[in-house]
Amino acid sequence: MKKHCENNNARTESQQSICAWAEETFGPVTDPKALWDRAMLEMHELGDAIDQRDLSEIGKEAADVMILLYRLMDQFGLELGAQCDEKMAINRSRNWQSKGDGTGSHI
Repeated sequence: MKKHCENNNARTESQQSICAWAEETFGPVTDPKALWDRAMLEMHELGDAIDQRDLSEIGKEAADVMILLYRLMDQFGLELGAQCDEKMAINRSRNWQSKGDGTGSHI
């Protein structure tokens, strides 16, 4: 199992291509909250895969969450990658307290 984040920009899908596929496949989103509800279901499935240490399912369930987040952001005219960049700029400017488990909170 890899221990560190790695940068791999060789993706073939984008927020735009994923959202276009989803709209063609499932139809237009009638309520963005439905995407959130589904993402929460997928998060629970991801948690189960993590508990079982099933690498194949961890990847698939994490991707399902990401796909739903792309679609959710699209509903509000936002681009997920840009939002992550903006949020990381904020995070990098904050002071943090480590919780000792790989997480923390800003102080």
